[in-house]
Amino acid sequence: MDAVLAGLRLVPARVHELSPRARVVISQLPQTLATVVLLIAVGLFRPGLLADARVLWGGGLTVALLLACVLVPWEALGPKASLVIPVLDFLPVGLLFEGMFPHVLGIPFLVTLPMLWLVASGQLGRLGAPIGALLTLAMLWAPVLLGPEPVSVAALSESVLIPVMVLAIGAMAQVLVDSAGAKDARLRQLLAEAARRERLLHTVLESVDVWVLALDETGRPVLANNDQLAAYAHRRHGHQQAPLDLYDRAGERVPAAEAPIARAVAGESFSGELLRVGEPAAQRILSATARVLHDDQGQPEGSVLSFSDVTELVEALEAKDEFVAGISHELRTPLTSIRGYTELLSLDEQLSEPAQAGLAVIERNAEQLLHLVEDLLSTHRGPARRHSGPVDLLPVLEQALEAARPGAERAEVALTMWAHPSLVVLGDPVGLRQVLDNLISNAVKYSPPHRPVFVIATTETTTAQVQVIDHGYGMSPHEVARVFEKYYRSPTARMSTTPGLGIGLALSKAIVEDHGGTLTCHSTAGEGTIFTLTLPTA
Repeated sequence: MDAVLAGLRLVPARVHELSPRARVVISQLPQTLATVVLLIAVGLFRPGLLADARVLWGGGLTVALLLACVLVPWEALGPKASLVIPVLDFLPVGLLFEGMFPHVLGIPFLVTLPMLWLVASGQLGRLGAPIGALLTLAMLWAPVLLGPEPVSVAALSESVLIPVMVLAIGAMAQVLVDSAGAKDARLRQLLAEAARRERLLHTVLESVDVWVLALDETGRPVLANNDQLAAYAHRRHGHQQAPLDLYDRAGERVPAAEAPIARAVAGESFSGELLRVGEPAAQRILSATARVLHDDQGQPEGSVLSFSDVTELVEALEAKDEFVAGISHELRTPLTSIRGYTELLSLDEQLSEPAQAGLAVIERNAEQLLHLVEDLLSTHRGPARRHSGPVDLLPVLEQALEAARPGAERAEVALTMWAHPSLVVLGDPVGLRQVLDNLISNAVKYSPPHRPVFVIATTETTTAQVQVIDHGYGMSPHEVARVFEKYYRSPTARMSTTPGLGIGLALSKAIVEDHGGTLTCHSTAGEGTIFTLTLPTA
């Protein structure tokens, strides 16, 4: 059907690339060939008909029209100028019909060829078929109207059937042409959109500081914005030696089968894989991410990898950790001295009440600062489990609540606990106490006065769960997504007078995961927050 539609529009895949003259000649050839075949057949079976002047004129005009198609400079004329040829084609058909009727029937149907030309040209809109039918009617009525015999309705009506049939054929052709035109317009629109998207994609790839590599299902690169990466992928796809020095964080060379491209081709997705590229003296650190593409049926059809140069970021983080560790060690010694001397001074019974109150403020702030220093050091060292074994979580919970109760009373926050009587988990009581202290103290610190904080501990077959629920300020989804990041504090926390560095939750999550458990957060802005701690039971 596509071939038929393309033929009707006279613009098949190759014809539309020809010159206007060549297209006109090709459009006229069917009419000329049909006339030549007709004359040859008549010459073989009824040679006497060729002596008729009308037949000779019809054949001659057909040849003349073909010569006109060849000789006229259609390139210099408008696109509608060539339609004069199919209009004139009706004249030789009429002469042949008059010269051979009634010995040869069906000659009038030769007009379907020029009529189809008029329709398929697209220059006449939907008038091509009606014009073809009118020209057919004129061709058949001309001998009646111009002949010596009197004109009668009966004589005119005898010729009506053929124009009607020509009109029907033209209408069908017009429907096919319109369908093909709509299809062509849609294809052109889709091609234009695809080209625009491709330009946009290339512009985006050229403007970002990220290496992007797209692979098909065989691992062949189809898109890349880094020549070295594309060359490596091409060599790898061709099973050639593809040297690309990749090292892991420990400095060990990454085997070819474990390289990001090999893993992506194998259908693996990953994010934030840190790799070192190049010789050790001039290495860069890349963060690799891969995603698998799937077709409409869910089958893999390729992969997309991205590589970000995070060398400066990693070096800055390492420098920050070293600075934090150093400054924490430097602060710890004088703080220990301050606490020691405040304890000694507090033993002096002769101190006045104002002096004792000031001493209590010094001791409380020194204790707070020492806790911050300990958190910084713990963050730098990472979680350390001093002891691992069965731990009754209930006393640990009670101790954490008692430690938080004075602060809760000052903040006018009610602390309530409900706990299962048997809560034995595997872990380190010191680390678990640190986690519970962080969760409960945070709930108290970020709750408005007269809002309760609930601690609920339950147990299941293989896990124990502790939920710390507050009805405080809450957090947005964006803040919840970052709540366990080191040094992150929400805008509400930063604007409050509550002290903190944003490392307690990050350290707590690391401790919990070191115990084989999970720590999650669910929060709604303006309603409150729920932290859920899950640990394996003993």
